[in-house]
Amino acid sequence: MKSVYYKGIEFFIIFILLPLSFIIKYDGKIKLGIGVVGFLYIIYVLLKVENKKIKIGSNLNWKLFFKHTLVKLLVIIVVTTCFVVFTNKEALFNVLLNKPKLWIFILFFYSVFSVYPQELIYRTFYFQRYQGLFNNKRLFIFINAMVFSLGHIFFRNPLVMVLTFFGGLLFAITYNKTQSTLLVTIEHAVYGCWLFTVGMGTMLGFPN
Repeated sequence: MKSVYYKGIEFFIIFILLPLSFIIKYDGKIKLGIGVVGFLYIIYVLLKVENKKIKIGSNLNWKLFFKHTLVKLLVIIVVTTCFVVFTNKEALFNVLLNKPKLWIFILFFYSVFSVYPQELIYRTFYFQRYQGLFNNKRLFIFINAMVFSLGHIFFRNPLVMVLTFFGGLLFAITYNKTQSTLLVTIEHAVYGCWLFTVGMGTMLGFPN
């Protein structure tokens, strides 16, 4: 019972209190420090407390994963391309066409230094640490999408919150099926890189 209370408080601090605190105006260096300490704590818990070995699984169904990811990506391509065309046509593939070096740099930096840490926190840590607290798997996945969306509240953009909620659902479902940080990181990176490529990067904090 003590463990349940501790994990409940831990969940509240990491996934609710910290994201909300980042929308308050105070020194950015302090925010960065809090974020780094929080991330290091999560890595410690995964490795030392939960005994989670972060490695590539040997029985991953790559063919099925890429098949499902491609189908979802095609839907995302159609929807987001139409959105950019109707809302800000000048932004359509702007960075790709006019700043290809920046485009390549951002895709690499985003995938390695943003997507992977996010998936360690919101999928690997979340699923490893809190799955035992929920009897309803659908509710568990829904809450994961909610806190993932909340983690982007500092953008102060309702559309970003909506996109990250649905993205969170997709990533949580993928992780639940595969139990693979690598696969869900690849999926997350593919969708995020596409949003930047198609012209929706500004609202997600990408330079343009």
